[in-house]
Amino acid sequence: MFCMGASDFWQESRFLPRRGCFLEGAEIVRRTVVSDQQDRIMRLFIEEAKEHLDTLENGLVDLKSTMKDPESVQEMFRAAHSVKGGAAMLSLDSIKTTAHRLEDCFKVLKDGPVKQVDQTAESLFLRGVDTLKDLLARLEGPFGLRNEEGEKLVKQVMPVFAQLETHLKNLAAGKVQVVAAGSRAGSGAPTAGAVPANFAVEVMVLLKQMLQVFKQKESAASREELTAVCVRLYKLGAKIEPWQNLVKTARGAIVNPKNSYKVLAPLIIKELKEAGDLVQGGKAKTIAPSKNLLLLATSPKAEPSAPAAIAAASQQVALPAEPKAVVKLLLKTFNKKQLSEIAKLLVHAIKSSAK
Repeated sequence: MFCMGASDFWQESRFLPRRGCFLEGAEIVRRTVVSDQQDRIMRLFIEEAKEHLDTLENGLVDLKSTMKDPESVQEMFRAAHSVKGGAAMLSLDSIKTTAHRLEDCFKVLKDGPVKQVDQTAESLFLRGVDTLKDLLARLEGPFGLRNEEGEKLVKQVMPVFAQLETHLKNLAAGKVQVVAAGSRAGSGAPTAGAVPANFAVEVMVLLKQMLQVFKQKESAASREELTAVCVRLYKLGAKIEPWQNLVKTARGAIVNPKNSYKVLAPLIIKELKEAGDLVQGGKAKTIAPSKNLLLLATSPKAEPSAPAAIAAASQQVALPAEPKAVVKLLLKTFNKKQLSEIAKLLVHAIKSSAK
């Protein structure tokens, strides 16, 4: 029988704390590795989900045209399905539920007898996608997506999906008349100044065009293209003063060559998109350019050069004959920088005349 003596016990026991520390350290390492893997998987999910959202938005911007290509509809269905699957794997219930409802609605388009869609269908689909974007943005934020936040957003969007499914069924059954954009069923042209039923969708179409121009090389020609899009956006919101004021401000920022596209693009696209949604929701009065956009649209007034300042002053003030009076007038009329330039010009002129 093995018997441990006092000295042997001491020799053995002195390693116990070290063994305990080693096991604790190993557990910390294991948890760190697992956490890093989870973070990496989450980042991959977010990046892929963003790509799928781009697919959905691009298809929904002009859903009528998308419907003509069955493969595009299939692609949108797969995008919603992929987001749903990834969210389910990561136990992101609110994202999974929202993506699943979108998938169900795209399935109606893919498999059902719906041949044509209208602006109402487009708008309802976009509202569903916007909720998915909101959930994803919160997930990517510094605090992550909290369960209560996700549940609240899902609760808000569920009636939208129910309305969308009913509307798609009515379209399939021929109970809804599909009318051309900008017109009304049973009437002629829309009332002057009335907000088009598809205002937000039409704004998105133009913003997509604007974004493509922003991706081009900065030049006078591309800025002209951007201002042309601004003109169309301005006309789209006829008699909606807050909207037109925002568009004019955006145009002012665009025409200023000192503002780079890298700075302009995210700010202008974001503000115009949000404003389009406000107009669509009957909240146009709340639209106002942000301080940043106003700063970009305000071109600093260039200080006139000395010759230009002299020319302007000579048209307004007659120079007196007495030299001292001329000096007083110059001091009163021009600032120090302009006076310095005038002095240099006078010295140069005197030297030239002396030769």
